[in-house]
Amino acid sequence: MAAALQQTPITFRSRSPPSAQLQSKPPTKLSLSSNFKLTRLTLRPLLRGRNRGRSGARMANTASGSYASALADVALANGTLAATAADVEKLASEVFSDEAVLSYFTNPTVRDEAKREIADEISRSLKLQPHVANFVNILVDMKRVDLIKEIAAEFELIANRLSETEVATVASVVELEPQHLAEIAKRVQKLTGAKNVKLKTVIDKSLLAGITIRYGNSGSKLIDLSVKKQLEEIAAQLDLGDIQLVG
Repeated sequence: MAAALQQTPITFRSRSPPSAQLQSKPPTKLSLSSNFKLTRLTLRPLLRGRNRGRSGARMANTASGSYASALADVALANGTLAATAADVEKLASEVFSDEAVLSYFTNPTVRDEAKREIADEISRSLKLQPHVANFVNILVDMKRVDLIKEIAAEFELIANRLSETEVATVASVVELEPQHLAEIAKRVQKLTGAKNVKLKTVIDKSLLAGITIRYGNSGSKLIDLSVKKQLEEIAAQLDLGDIQLVG
């Protein structure tokens, strides 16, 4: 698969005779909620390959892990691991997070040619790298678009491992300033010894104030600096049990 992703796309040519091509119906159009402007596109052939990568990126036996590893092999060979990770994240969070879009690509009654046309326009709109655009077409061809979210999660794990990146999720009541995030990243790096640190931020009003930081495998480690935690500790300390009255 990795070799297939690196091939240069060529113009798709129908096997039908010229007369049949002239009489063929125009491609199906789809209006996406993401407001992609759909235009007439040149179809590309689907690229298949069964070569397994030698970069050591392969780390999972699941289907999504295999696809993610093949893409990581190509990204490593091209020196585009970080850029490819960004492309995959955009696909998962900006496009296929829309259930209407995912349903369209997994609908067996929709022609593959129509799906490829939409996929190519999505790639153009997001300015995806050629090998990532080809990867999307392969998923369409193999009818595995339903795995895109799992593939994105697997790819992130692989990319983080290869780049020695620790991912930490920072929760706060309000959006934190860049200098505060930079300080948190330094603290996490010191704690973990990671070469790089990637912070994900979320807003959690239930904290009242302060922050929490989760890191490690699946967020297994927690630093809780929230007011909510402090209040819980105070409440626990005030719980002195039954009071004995003295007569």
